[in-house]
Amino acid sequence: MALSEDTTTPDSPGGPPAAAGQERRGGVRYRRAALMGIPAALAAGTLVVLTAQGALAAQFAISGMPFVVAGDSLKGEGFGQFGAIDNMADNSPNAGDTGGQVLTIVTAIRKAKITNLCQSVALGGTYLHITAGGKKDRPVEATGLTTDSTDITGKSASFDNIEIGGDASTYEKPPIKGPLGSFGQQADTVEMNDFRQTNYATTAVRFTLPDLHMNFSSEGC
Repeated sequence: MALSEDTTTPDSPGGPPAAAGQERRGGVRYRRAALMGIPAALAAGTLVVLTAQGALAAQFAISGMPFVVAGDSLKGEGFGQFGAIDNMADNSPNAGDTGGQVLTIVTAIRKAKITNLCQSVALGGTYLHITAGGKKDRPVEATGLTTDSTDITGKSASFDNIEIGGDASTYEKPPIKGPLGSFGQQADTVEMNDFRQTNYATTAVRFTLPDLHMNFSSEGC
């Protein structure tokens, strides 16, 4: 996703609209991009994101290779979601007919615990496979977590004090804000069971992975 403290930074030219602020990801990366509108499916069902302007995205150029993140459970505090565009490096061989851009669902969680985490990426006939947090008393822990996804599913999802349809630039619960005028949702807590994400980027201020195992495998998550 795979989720410290509020990582906002002062406004600066070239970032998201001033009212939204310029947000730091993983303590070092800013999320910004310009667009007129983004439709994207959010995690809790069929909610649609329509971002009016300036949607945030990973500052670093994504590889354009999707990776899967799955787990038995995710429990988080300080949750938010909104739409974004991620950009590949110029002339990326993975761009295909996308123009080097991918519409994503940004999920931001201030503090998260993940049980039985699995991550895999297809590498031409094999998979780079990572597992961690297989024991319930030793989950993966993350602070300031953000994931940029194109697909999110779960057997069940629950939220405490959820707000849907607010301007994501005004959000205080997640570790980052969305751009001015962007449609989003936020909640005090989130819990998902048997979840699965297709991601293009993940960042965290801190990521702790007990019982980490990384290898090449014939199967993904």
